[in-house]
Amino acid sequence: MSTERLEGDQAFRSSELTGREPEMTYGGANSFLRRKYTRDIAGADVVVSGVPYDTATSNRPGARLGPRAIRAASVGLAELEAYPFGFDPFDHLAVADYGDCYMDFGHPEAAVERVEAHADEILAADAMMVTLGGDHFITYPLLRAHARKFGPLSLVHFDAHCDTWPDDGDRLDHGSMFLRAARDGIIDPATSVQIGIRTHNDDTHGFTILGAPWVHREGIPATVEVIREVVGDAKAYLTFDIDCIDPAFAPGTGTPVAGGLTTAQALDAIRSLGDVDLVGMDVVEVSPPYDVAEITALAAATLAHDFICTQAVRAGATGADYGRT
Repeated sequence: MSTERLEGDQAFRSSELTGREPEMTYGGANSFLRRKYTRDIAGADVVVSGVPYDTATSNRPGARLGPRAIRAASVGLAELEAYPFGFDPFDHLAVADYGDCYMDFGHPEAAVERVEAHADEILAADAMMVTLGGDHFITYPLLRAHARKFGPLSLVHFDAHCDTWPDDGDRLDHGSMFLRAARDGIIDPATSVQIGIRTHNDDTHGFTILGAPWVHREGIPATVEVIREVVGDAKAYLTFDIDCIDPAFAPGTGTPVAGGLTTAQALDAIRSLGDVDLVGMDVVEVSPPYDVAEITALAAATLAHDFICTQAVRAGATGADYGRT
C-alpha cells in the first residue's frame, strides 16, 4: 500500500481501493463516498456504479440525474467513521466507483442489453454491485445478470408500489418489471418480500407484502423478522425505491405517495439485514429536479452507505454497540 498522504481528489489520485485520506466536503471530485474512479476492479469487494436512465418512468422524469446527485450527497458520509457502526468500512472492504453505465438516449430499446452487459463486467470480477439509479426498470436487467451468476433470487423490495402490474413481455416500464422477472424465473415470489407498499393491485402474484400501514403499526423489528423468515437461506437481491420513504422526507422522486416510511425507519431496516444473504443492492428513483435541499439524495446515499457497512460487518468489522446509540 502506498505511504503517500493524499489530500483531496482521491477519486482520481488514490492508488488503492481501501482506506481514505482528507477531503473537503465542499470541494473535490464527487465519486461515491470519495472512492477511486476505476474500471480496474480486480480485488474489489464492492463496486458502485450508476445507471442514468429514466425513459421507463410513468410520471415525473429526472431520475437519470439521480446517480450524480447521490454521489454529491455522499461526500459528508465519507468524512467520519460510519454512524452508528463505529468503524471505517474501507478498512475492511475494497470499494471502487466504476462510473456510469453508458446509456444512449437515441436507442432506449437497447437499455436492457446495455445494463446487463455493464453488470456482467462487474460481476465477472466477483465483486458485489451497489447500483445508483435511474428509474426502477433498471433493476430488471440487473436481476437478469445476477440470476445468471447466482441462480433464481429472492427479492427484498422496498417501495410504495408493487411493480407487478400487467406486462406484455416487452414493456420498458418501471411498474411491471417484477411480474416479468417472476415469469422469467429469475426471482422467486414465494421467498420474496415487498415492504412499504401503499398502492393497490388486485393480485399479489405470490409475493409477501408488508404494506406501509402494517410497518408503521408493527415496527421495524417485526418487519425485519418477516423478511428473514420469508427469505430464509436463499440468496437475495435488495432493491430500494426511494419513494418507499414518505415524500415528507424524500420529495425528490417521480411517483410520490403519501404515508410512507420515515428515513429513520428505512435506515433501521437496512442496518438490520446484514444476516440476510444479499448478493447485490440498488437504490433508485431519485429525481433531483423535485428534491429539496438534497434530502432525497442524502437519504439514498445513506441507504447505500449503510448497506456497504453491513457488508463490512459480514467481513468481520466490529465497532459500536449501535443498539444503544
